[in-house]
Amino acid sequence: MKNIILGTEVERMPDFVFRFMKILFRIFYFFKSVRKDLEDFGISPGDNVADWGCGTGAYIRAASEMAGPEGKVYAVDVHELSIEMINKIINKNKLLNVVPVLSDGIKTDIPDNTMNIVFALDMFHMVRNTDLFLKEICRITRNDGFLFIEDGHQSRKVSRQKIINSGCWNILSEKKRYMKCSPVK
Repeated sequence: MKNIILGTEVERMPDFVFRFMKILFRIFYFFKSVRKDLEDFGISPGDNVADWGCGTGAYIRAASEMAGPEGKVYAVDVHELSIEMINKIINKNKLLNVVPVLSDGIKTDIPDNTMNIVFALDMFHMVRNTDLFLKEICRITRNDGFLFIEDGHQSRKVSRQKIINSGCWNILSEKKRYMKCSPVK
């Protein structure tokens, strides 16, 4: 694994960086509502949602509330500290519809064609094998589902090219922060 903290090729950031990120995100999300992002993604009661690269879990509680008891939220990350944080959030808030998933960076045990919405925020630049990554997300996404993916610390041009080259996704729309994609199946 290559460790470039704010560049590419970091599938799993070092523990000290994750802990520092946790502190920064607490401050950042104190002033920013995550619910607005999730409302833009169109999460509805009963939806199955995956927060891919969930990190410190900033979106988990709101996604859980929006999906409701009939929906399910998968909190996916490659970092063990992330999964520990997600478990704490689950226990503290009694989130019965959240499932933490430790990924190897590519594969998960999430069933095929189950996700209505997958969002991957501020992590795409760290993915080493973007084709396999995007294929895995396509595998778990329903035919009528969507992927919302943020560029992270790479240009939109680079992100767009990676998505197109995967052959798995159509880019439906672009906003300043993210692209909305539909699966090619």
